[in-house]
Amino acid sequence: MASSKATFDGTDRFDRPVFSAVIRPHRSLSPQGFRTVMTLVCLISVVASLPFLVMGFWPVAGFFGLDFLGLYIAFRVSYRQGEAFELLELTPLRLLFRKVSPKGEVKDWQFNPLWTRIDRTIDDEYGVQQLSLASRNEHVVIARDLSPPERETLAEALGRALADVKRGY
Repeated sequence: MASSKATFDGTDRFDRPVFSAVIRPHRSLSPQGFRTVMTLVCLISVVASLPFLVMGFWPVAGFFGLDFLGLYIAFRVSYRQGEAFELLELTPLRLLFRKVSPKGEVKDWQFNPLWTRIDRTIDDEYGVQQLSLASRNEHVVIARDLSPPERETLAEALGRALADVKRGY
């Protein structure tokens, strides 16, 4: 006979997430946009350096190439940083906060949902500046990559889910 806690699909209801969110850094330029920008910068660099080549000032063309290379490297570093993410997963028994760096390094924090609260640092003009999870002696800043309105939305949704868990799901 199955336990009263088990669901029809065989999973324990205490293991199923009540709330789950993945937070990724925003990148406003798509890969196609990146290719377009880099193509335009390359064409502009070539066109702008041609008069200098014709006049015999060939080192100037090299500096245009260095500008292009610098911009390319800056975008690649930015996209690499964009591979980092944070995972928030709340079940009736635990709140998991996982932070994954751009290099793939994983750091986990686990909290008891009954003892966890959400702390907000609010600026009157700009909104929620910092969002953190606090439980007993642990204090972890979350959602650094979100804008203040997005942090507020996340805080409200996670707060409701925590309240539901505390009330007995």
